[in-house]
Amino acid sequence: MVDWDLAVSTGKRLVRPGPEITATEAREAVAALRDYAAQAHEHVRGYTGLQAPTEGASVAVIDRPGWIQANAAGFRTVIEPLVEKLVSNRPPTPVASAVGSRVTGVQTGTLLAFLATKVLGQYELFPPYGEDAGERPGRLLLVAPNIVAAEREMGVVPADFRLWVCLHEETHRVQFGAVPWLRGHVMSEIRAFVAATDVDTAAMAQRLRCAASAAYEAIKDGFDPDASTEGASLVEAVQTPEQREILDRITALMSLLEGHADFVMDGIGPEVVPSVADIRRKFQQRRKEAGRVELVVRRLLGIDAKLRQYRDGERFVRGAVERGGMVGFNRVWEGPHQLPTKEEIAHPDAWVDRVVGRRELA
Repeated sequence: MVDWDLAVSTGKRLVRPGPEITATEAREAVAALRDYAAQAHEHVRGYTGLQAPTEGASVAVIDRPGWIQANAAGFRTVIEPLVEKLVSNRPPTPVASAVGSRVTGVQTGTLLAFLATKVLGQYELFPPYGEDAGERPGRLLLVAPNIVAAEREMGVVPADFRLWVCLHEETHRVQFGAVPWLRGHVMSEIRAFVAATDVDTAAMAQRLRCAASAAYEAIKDGFDPDASTEGASLVEAVQTPEQREILDRITALMSLLEGHADFVMDGIGPEVVPSVADIRRKFQQRRKEAGRVELVVRRLLGIDAKLRQYRDGERFVRGAVERGGMVGFNRVWEGPHQLPTKEEIAHPDAWVDRVVGRRELA
């Protein structure tokens, strides 16, 4: 259903080039980011108390085409099981399959090209397609041209900004490295989401009509400067009720992970990043000043929801640490039953009372 080779080649062809930079500057940026990633690991371990093994862990400083190549494999890991379920219900003809796979390949490549200009870094959660995650540690991916472009656009100190970014992304690597069950839990939730897909033709048609409505509202609001960016994304519009319950759990988990990374990044920042206050202020402003077209795309793809996860998750972590301390908060990593619900993300006191307990706080 998706021609992945075409998706990658399309993405690489369409992605905008990065900022102009000399070969010497590029080499220096790559070396600096590798060094800052190593520094960040020690800072994160000391601040959080989480012990993640470093053996086998790797840092990949990549360009935009490299990000497309890496994430096509991740997309495939998530999408292929759903495609297989849809095909098993209604197998396409050979001609329809060939044409459809090329169309979706181009669409996926276009999406990857857009995202490749936005991502500063990430933890590689999904293994290459066809591999079991097992004990294989994920890589830390740092997108050098995007980091350089952002620091130039905001006019911040490059050395400070690069370490600041590495603190956030290294926190994700520490999260998954120190919590062995976490990666498998995410994968199981994704599998449950796929299993809950309703392939009934009539039901699918109704949800597609909802998706079309969501797209219309996003486009209309995107060009209304007074409109809110809150609302349903295409992903949300095509879900079954069971999938919405699963997505609520995934949303809560992603809010926890992103909020924890932001909390750690800003907690360590004042000690090792002299201009952290200036960076945070300008970075937040940069998020708010996205063009209207970009806001439409964010809304359609649910990226605006991810931005809310940073905000809501950071508030949750801050509230939980204030009441329970870092040791109390770290009970969140003991097992899936300790994870906050979507409601508890908004009310950290409720999570502290349930997991840490009033007696332990006394």
